[in-house]
Amino acid sequence: MKIPRWLMRHRITVEPYEGESSTGPLYGAPVVERCFLDEETRAVRTPGGEQTTSTSTAYADLDTVAPALSRVTLPDGRTTTVIAAKRRDSNGLQTPNHLEIQLE
Repeated sequence: MKIPRWLMRHRITVEPYEGESSTGPLYGAPVVERCFLDEETRAVRTPGGEQTTSTSTAYADLDTVAPALSRVTLPDGRTTTVIAAKRRDSNGLQTPNHLEIQLE
């Protein structure tokens, strides 16, 4: 089960992080994704275990590609970085499957 389309009111542009080069980070082609964007500041943990602050969270389809360190442009034009992307797969339960994308 997916998040209902009528809740996916926002559009974000994701440039997936692909690694580092001698000139800095490498990103994939930008992809516009539908999501529900919650702009609430909260404390979260990075994949490395450090505590940091997330200024917003996007809830998107599970097939969205947004690994940590990806660049994301929000609907207001602000550019931010993915702290962590967490799969929320209900494994058959009647709850919506989604990708929780925590943003700086």
